[in-house]
Amino acid sequence: MIYELRVYRCLPGRLPALIKRFESVTLKLWEKHGIRQSGFFTTVIGESNQELTYILKWESLAEREKVWTAFMSDPEWMSSRAKSEEDGQIVGNIVSQLLAPTAFSALK
Repeated sequence: MIYELRVYRCLPGRLPALIKRFESVTLKLWEKHGIRQSGFFTTVIGESNQELTYILKWESLAEREKVWTAFMSDPEWMSSRAKSEEDGQIVGNIVSQLLAPTAFSALK
């Protein structure tokens, strides 16, 4: 199993719009494409309270490439993302890391 840690840093005041997009659009499309999440988090204490962090789980790098590419090119996702940004850009930057669990990790 490979885990992907993704951190979205929103533009000031835009975190609620990102959370709304995940709740109303993104998660349904992930289900359609078979994307599995392990958890979502907002930052309570840290560098920015305008961040949404989440973890995805993948069987392999090949699965991630195939499934993520299909999701990102899904016409429903592209139109929904554009519609959610009609009031302006939401995310300033995204950091993504692909992680392999250690032998002693609770997540395997």
